[in-house]
Amino acid sequence: MSESGPEVRGEADQHDPLVAGAEAVLFDMDGVIVDSEAYWLAFEDEELFPNALAEPYPDNEEITGMNFREIYDYLDANYEVTTTREAFVERYHETARGIYADDVALMPGFVDLVSTLRERGLRVGIVSSSPPEWIQVVVDRFDLGPFDVVRSADAIDGPGKPEPDVYEHAAADLDADPARCVVVEDSATGSRAAERAGMVVVGYRTEVNAEADLPAADVVVDGPEALRTALLDGD
Repeated sequence: MSESGPEVRGEADQHDPLVAGAEAVLFDMDGVIVDSEAYWLAFEDEELFPNALAEPYPDNEEITGMNFREIYDYLDANYEVTTTREAFVERYHETARGIYADDVALMPGFVDLVSTLRERGLRVGIVSSSPPEWIQVVVDRFDLGPFDVVRSADAIDGPGKPEPDVYEHAAADLDADPARCVVVEDSATGSRAAERAGMVVVGYRTEVNAEADLPAADVVVDGPEALRTALLDGD
């Protein structure tokens, strides 16, 4: 997938860097910091759906970006689930151990990007639907951080993405104005959550989600170099 300039939507002005005037940059983990979405998609298609659902199966995009416990609730409400919640949750945990400890790769240039954001006086955080223990595996494996905030939708008193709660918690932790927080998200679910929290949303696409519709994003970029340019340099 070739990288190109940002696709600007709404009232976003991409003549200036997106971090101009911002207080913080918040990164989703899955599909942004690490390339885990391809592994999760394969898990859903090859293991989860055949063993947990009767046909017809959902489109992957319906559940991408959601907390895995809420995925069960969504599937139970909209499809015929053939497994227990306990077995469903354990299957996710077992799969996550291999994906995060062995399979995923870090976004090229992520460590340098975080360093540059800090040099410019911005705070940096992770806001993810994954539970804290999965996030910690990634942080430890790639020696990331420290971060100013790490928030998991699995560890808040409220609904996960696409509702705004986890992003609102992150802004409160930072004592930051949500309108001055820039969020990098790769899914419609995650970008909608950040939009509902009143934040500036960068839709991040790679080969895995190249066709993803990200209507809540203010700007859509293709790949890490385009992301860095949009955040730090503008047009």
